[in-house]
Amino acid sequence: MAETEQQRWLRLQETARSLPESPGVYRMVDQGGTVIYVGKARSLRRRVGSYFTRSDQGPKTRAMVAQVADVQVTLTHTEAEALILENNLIKDLRPRYNVLLRDDKSYPYIYVSTHQDFPRLGFYRGARTGPGRYFGPFPSASAVRDTLNHLQKIFPVRQCEDSFFQNRSRPCLQYQIKRCTAPCVGYVDREAYQRDVRHAVLFLEGESNRVIDELVERMERASENLQFEEAARLRDRIATLRRVQERQYVAGARGDLDVVAAVQEEDLACVQLFVFRNGQNLGNKTFFPRLPEGMSAQELLAEFLPRYYLGRQIPGEILLSEAVEGRAVIAEALGEAAGHRVRISDSVRGERRRWVDMALDNARHALRARAADHATMERRYEALQDELGLNEIPERIECFDISHTRGEATVASCVVFNRQGAVKSDYRRFNIRDVDAGDDYAAMRQALERRFRRLKDGEGVMPDLLLIDGGKGQVAQARSVLDELQVDDVTVLGIAKGPERRPGEETLFLMDSDESAELEPHSPALHLLQQVRDEAHRFAITGHRQRRGKSRTRSSLEDIPGLGPKRRQALLRQFGGLQGVSRAGVEDLAQVHGISEALARRIYETFHG
Repeated sequence: MAETEQQRWLRLQETARSLPESPGVYRMVDQGGTVIYVGKARSLRRRVGSYFTRSDQGPKTRAMVAQVADVQVTLTHTEAEALILENNLIKDLRPRYNVLLRDDKSYPYIYVSTHQDFPRLGFYRGARTGPGRYFGPFPSASAVRDTLNHLQKIFPVRQCEDSFFQNRSRPCLQYQIKRCTAPCVGYVDREAYQRDVRHAVLFLEGESNRVIDELVERMERASENLQFEEAARLRDRIATLRRVQERQYVAGARGDLDVVAAVQEEDLACVQLFVFRNGQNLGNKTFFPRLPEGMSAQELLAEFLPRYYLGRQIPGEILLSEAVEGRAVIAEALGEAAGHRVRISDSVRGERRRWVDMALDNARHALRARAADHATMERRYEALQDELGLNEIPERIECFDISHTRGEATVASCVVFNRQGAVKSDYRRFNIRDVDAGDDYAAMRQALERRFRRLKDGEGVMPDLLLIDGGKGQVAQARSVLDELQVDDVTVLGIAKGPERRPGEETLFLMDSDESAELEPHSPALHLLQQVRDEAHRFAITGHRQRRGKSRTRSSLEDIPGLGPKRRQALLRQFGGLQGVSRAGVEDLAQVHGISEALARRIYETFHG
């Protein structure tokens, strides 16, 4: 005979009354034996009993309790121990009514091979068991690449792989652009090279002021010895280091610190994490956890902290945007896992309040962007991560395509997508020159070289996924360019149309694999790749047609009401040409004599829509 609703309710109440007044973990199980919720409690009897006696429960709790058929418990010695066990069970069982955090398999570090005569700086992800120094963890791969790029501008330490380093007979491009001192061919002695390595390590340890002091001393000594070229080189290095320091240093920071802010609206939630290590802002990371209905931002933070931090490196202090229940227990559990005291604060003032507000502003902005079209785009990106076996969801995709008419007026396009969609402000075109007509391989190589040289110089953001419209040949060109420029951790994927050139029959070619792959026509990952590829194709064709056609004799500035010849000339002089005007902001435009704020806004909207 089937159990009635009243009988189920009475049975669960009796189960709760039989539980001990001790800490532990409880698991709510449905009729099919599936765990639908995992929780921890200081008193199992009181906490579990509250589900079946209170009438003022939220919609999430009411929906969950209506499905509970049984309650299973595990006793622990302390509430902090229960929190750790709860975290492990949630990650293992993934119950539908818990906050589920889709997280990366591992976090990236900067690696310094200090055991070598000529150490290298590089991107690293994995177990930190080998010799050398590891700095991090960084919140994302782009944060590591950004820091490595800054380091290479200041300290000419090699970032190439050992296999590349050991087989050189002449300096590579990095030496020519003054990003490396060419230890591979003996252009620098070990003592001078190790000095640059030591300075790079001091910078990563947060001792940039100490590095500046040493460089200033060397600059003055070189000047006294009439070595003016060396003094000028050191002066430029000091200036670059100060600029990087101003951008990254956080005044008043001590030790390691994280800032965590949560924002929740309707069925969407966002957690923003800012990472500070040794007084340097290493960047931020955005999380969009799956949120049970009716959960508040405070509850989200309380569940996020153990899910994220247990099992990884934990800082000495965490600043929160909201007060959370059980803060002391969470801090105790994190401290036990970290092996040092962890302080969690939510009511801070002054400079620290500004950091929290910054994280909140970023969380709100990310949530608004997510709400615009989160469902389709996010599903496609998650599917792409799964199909390609990536460590993390690509934050930025760049796609290249070539367009010409029998070799005439060849144009390469570069379009950019992030997890919110197309980033049209970052689109680029390249007019291909000095290649044989119809040589798509050479055209692709030229476009990639020009693009990634600029990225290495800091002009833009490095992509996580490089998509090439083409097959093995085009992917090989991409691999050659990235190897030459020593660009690491960029996944390269070629997408080629099938024999009939029908959508859904595309073949994929990964850079590090000799095998090709085909996705199902209805795959969300394939739909995303098609969308990006088609946009690159459209952008390339448009540029090709413009180049092939007659040159425009009329400036777009001439179409702006109120902008006469004198003002146009003033604008072009101030910004160095039309391209500079198109990149300027409203405030910059309004600073030009004769340009009002209203006119500046019309000029800006002409280029940006």
